[in-house]
Amino acid sequence: MKIASTLILIILLTGLFGWLSNLPQNAGEDIPEGKLNSLSFAPFHEGQGPMDSIFPSPEQIDADLRLMGEKTHAIRTYASAEGTMPVIPALARKYGLTMIQGAWLGGIKKGNKQEVDELIRSANANPDVIKRVIVGNEVLLRGDLEPEELIKYIREVKQAVKQPVSYADVWSMYMKYPELIKEVDFITIHILPYWEDEPIAVEEAPAHIERIYKHVQQEANTLSPNKPILIGESGWPSEGKQRGWAVPGVVNEAKFIRGLIKVANANGFDYNIVEAINQSWKSELEGVVGANWGLFSIDRKEVFPLTGKVYENSDWYKGILLAMAIFMVLAAAYRKPLEIMQTLQMTGFLVCLQVLVLLWVNQAEFLWYTSYSSWQRLFTVITVGLNAVFGAFAMQRAIDLLTGQNTPLPRSAWLHTLYILFTGFAVFKTACLAIIGRYISFPIVATYIPVVGIFALMTIRYVTERQWLAIEFNHLIGHHNPKAHQDKWMGYALIITGMALIVGETEAFMQSRDLILAYPDFSDRLGRAFTFTVTNTQLITWLGCLCVLALPLLLARQKFDLHSKT
Repeated sequence: MKIASTLILIILLTGLFGWLSNLPQNAGEDIPEGKLNSLSFAPFHEGQGPMDSIFPSPEQIDADLRLMGEKTHAIRTYASAEGTMPVIPALARKYGLTMIQGAWLGGIKKGNKQEVDELIRSANANPDVIKRVIVGNEVLLRGDLEPEELIKYIREVKQAVKQPVSYADVWSMYMKYPELIKEVDFITIHILPYWEDEPIAVEEAPAHIERIYKHVQQEANTLSPNKPILIGESGWPSEGKQRGWAVPGVVNEAKFIRGLIKVANANGFDYNIVEAINQSWKSELEGVVGANWGLFSIDRKEVFPLTGKVYENSDWYKGILLAMAIFMVLAAAYRKPLEIMQTLQMTGFLVCLQVLVLLWVNQAEFLWYTSYSSWQRLFTVITVGLNAVFGAFAMQRAIDLLTGQNTPLPRSAWLHTLYILFTGFAVFKTACLAIIGRYISFPIVATYIPVVGIFALMTIRYVTERQWLAIEFNHLIGHHNPKAHQDKWMGYALIITGMALIVGETEAFMQSRDLILAYPDFSDRLGRAFTFTVTNTQLITWLGCLCVLALPLLLARQKFDLHSKT
């Protein structure tokens, strides 16, 4: 009876927690009725992408443009000659869409010629659809061309088409190369607060947009008065790595888009939102965050509404229900040991079990959603599977501790092996984050179960024995390993890479061009960069995970007594 009543209480509390933590949130003022001004449009589906030269069919593009016709007045494209891209203007006409058509330029002259030639042909063949053209996108930012080379392409297109011609890049590139302002018919700037060298919190982003636009406008007026300015890209990611105070999220994306449109309408700014549809292929270049800038998901479902409150996860209840079902099955499997536990012990164990199951279900959902290729999905399956095995061994070890049973050597050996495997993974990922971490997400979700599982075991051991050595690694897992002191090196590696992460993240900000210009004094810049690092909640959470994983390893000893309370 006590088990049944406890299970019911935990399930009710789980449902209440799930509901309270997933309430719809206020995302700012509703966007006025009508269509958006313009959306960046790339029609790639899952498994497609320009890097692999796998392009959507005309039928798929047609379906996407039908969707765009319901959402926006215009679309911006980035390439003209690649794959099936030449069919877009005719299909856009079908749904009443106009276009800002682009030519993709890079470091290969042959490809550039094909793009420019097709842009000219398409613009002249579809003047009713293609209203403006853009020659190159962030070419100078990537360093693919020198300004003089880019200007030659701009002039070539200007001489061949009647539409206004521009070049698109982050706003600071126009400040760095002001000669571009005189060459283009309109200035196209990208303002992406998430990617700024000094990341902007979403609440401050609309004011940042307004400030940057007016700054560029003031500078441009000194060289070419009253030249039109287009915000060619502005958006916010719905998922991915936090940068400084810029936190990705569905609600934050909705807040940004609504705030951007409010500022644009109030000031008469011309804008294009990046982007219409999530692009999974971008994960190869920019990680999880690169694949999640769309108003629609890769399967063409609306990520968030433009009016009303917004859910961070509108399907939250599905995961909760699945976790409850798994929890009930596992509780039934553990019925016999639960019956001999004291009420407080039983309740604590069941709470821990439900938490682990919830985290595991969330882990599976999140990692699968953010897997965009076959090898990424294989990694997800392996990660989720190993987490499940570790969780099972950890919970069985918890039962042994609570019921005074000895843990069989093979089981404790597996627990040891899996733990070292996960800590090795944590060391590797943290080192990558410290060295090349711009597009790498913090692996918090991938290590949910080892971190929470080992913390639960540490809590049980400490509460029952009231001494720090009770959470020494071998005591914790019930494994007599005479070389256990060697595991300390893994603990040291976790701490060292964690410290390196703080240094690496701070150094990355320190080297940012715009931060150097804004804070020329080294100490001021260091303080600003360090503040961005240590106030990053994702980074701090990951450092906490590293500490939890490291603690029992750092306490490891070569000789100890496993005879009591094993």
